[in-house]
Amino acid sequence: MTSKIIDKITTLRAKIDEHNYHYYVCDAPLVSDSAYDKLFRELQALEAEYPQFISEESPTQRVGSQPAAGFNEITHDLPMLSLANAFSDEEVEAFARRARERLDWDDKLTYVCEPKLDGLAVSIVYEHGLFLRAATRGDGYVGEDITHNVKTIRNVPLRLRGDDYPEWLEVRGEVYMPKQGFTDLNIRMAQLGERQFVNPRNAAAGSLRQLDAQMTATRPLALYAYALGKVEEDSSPNSHYANLQRLKTWGLPVCPEISKVNGAMECLDYYRQIGSKRDALPYEIDGVVYKLDDLMQQEQLGFVSRAPRWAIAHKFPAQEEMTVIEDVEFQVGRTGAITPVARLKPVFVGGVTVSNATLHNMDEVARKDVRIGDTVVVRRAGDVIPEVASVDKSQRPDITKPVVLPTHCPVCESDVVKAEGEAVARCTGGLFCAAQRREGIKHFASRKAMNIEGLGDKLVVQLVSENQIHSSADLFSLSVEQLTGLERMGEKSAKNVVAAIEKSKATTLDKFIYALGIREVGEATARHLAQYYGNLEAVMQADQESLVQVDDVGPIVAAHVHAFFQQSHNVDIIKQLQEAGLHWPTVQVNRDELPLKGQTFVLTGSLTSLPRDEAKGRLQALGAKVSGSVSKNTSVVIAGEAAGSKLVKARELGVTVHNEQWLLELLG
Repeated sequence: MTSKIIDKITTLRAKIDEHNYHYYVCDAPLVSDSAYDKLFRELQALEAEYPQFISEESPTQRVGSQPAAGFNEITHDLPMLSLANAFSDEEVEAFARRARERLDWDDKLTYVCEPKLDGLAVSIVYEHGLFLRAATRGDGYVGEDITHNVKTIRNVPLRLRGDDYPEWLEVRGEVYMPKQGFTDLNIRMAQLGERQFVNPRNAAAGSLRQLDAQMTATRPLALYAYALGKVEEDSSPNSHYANLQRLKTWGLPVCPEISKVNGAMECLDYYRQIGSKRDALPYEIDGVVYKLDDLMQQEQLGFVSRAPRWAIAHKFPAQEEMTVIEDVEFQVGRTGAITPVARLKPVFVGGVTVSNATLHNMDEVARKDVRIGDTVVVRRAGDVIPEVASVDKSQRPDITKPVVLPTHCPVCESDVVKAEGEAVARCTGGLFCAAQRREGIKHFASRKAMNIEGLGDKLVVQLVSENQIHSSADLFSLSVEQLTGLERMGEKSAKNVVAAIEKSKATTLDKFIYALGIREVGEATARHLAQYYGNLEAVMQADQESLVQVDDVGPIVAAHVHAFFQQSHNVDIIKQLQEAGLHWPTVQVNRDELPLKGQTFVLTGSLTSLPRDEAKGRLQALGAKVSGSVSKNTSVVIAGEAAGSKLVKARELGVTVHNEQWLLELLG
């Protein structure tokens, strides 16, 4: 019996490791998320029943260890040195010229080009193919032991693939936080009333240096390996690029944008190519890195000071400008969060004119010592909200005004409080506060919630400020006559808004829960609540002990959900909404019996009968996974009007294709 259990556990671990490799390294998952989750839960159950067979390299052992008292030091076997920087084409050409002269090389040299990820450099050691330890770069010679934290990163293998790896392998890489993960994390931090991270690099660094590895495990970190460190008993190729390909075969993720080129001109071509798609990359970069591919040439060139002569970082121009803070105002959010916003002397940054920039919270104001009248550096990256990055104190005038947190809400005059341990101060006015009501109604009507077309932010502001509506339920009693009485609202527009409000009454349970604006409940959490309980009454009556059994719901979220439904005014508004005619299809509770469980759908082209988000939500409610790309694992492609490349790929792969009418019949 014992041998069968061990064999079963070993088989499950091997399968999960294989799926992790194809998902994280090859970007070509072999199974659906639900199938993967089933394997993972099966392994967890076996290890819980037979804890004597748990091993450190098991994929279940990524949850983190108990909090540490501090970080021990690790001395690097080989120094982790930094790179020299180039800021112009001329400096890159000079770097290449110096390398040729020192090597006495007449022809073009071969380089490996890679994006310069904005993360944190780490060293990871594998012994006999097993994850042994990890450390930060530190000062290049001595780093901090972050073994337990790195172990929680999902795309870092705990056991190497194959059997041709060296007995001792040190891998150098960059731990980073993907853009979407950073956005989601900051939303979660804001909902928790905790300090938000300024940028993905700070988020990655802060997450890796958590003394509690269980906290690190909740952060969306990832690794890209970029070099070998110390290697024992190994016959490595004399090529940096070839070694990166070997790392991939051993299960380590390598950036897919890496390329091998010849000469400085091709390096610069690569720089411009990566720069043109910088904003579209799923991670932040601040330049590119050029490294000589030939390892013997690297050794021959050696180092100067603390940087290699065989590599250089070509940095992108900073999307930063300097301007003056003319004033600081405080905005009130949907949950009462008070956010300081700098009113700036307009400045052109990253392709747009910026007049306002976030200061995040008062802790950030104090840390940066921001004052009204200061000259500051304003940073903008892509579509990220502009922020005040730093203060140029050398230009500080004799008279500046400190930024002071108001004691009373700037909208409703209610007390402003800052709970112990939280970075965010909040207005205590609740629904009495017009700003909170306004933001709550905006959220309720937004595209991912009730999707009321035409009910934009400006119209909501007018309706609230003129006391036409006091809650989201009041929207459903608005008349054309009321709306036409508002500024810049004609009869046709008013009729369209009333029609859109009427149309929104047909929704889904998860969208309705999300629309309520419960603190810390996003789209995914709302969907999990709907699928777990099946009806609104069960969600409203659930206690905290029950709520924490739901996927994606922890004690803090459970407390927010429970508290929301304990408030009589929230219950009253929900009752009013139901009486107004809001309704949704019945949700099947048992996920194992969902009709589309294990199937992957792709929507392409324009759908004319229902919004894309609604179609996606209803498919997910039936157990399907909805993907944005077509692969051999796709079950069905729904082709709407003007379907393009996804339809072509589906036909090439032999994937089943159906039209919108088929989808409507499927959804009932």
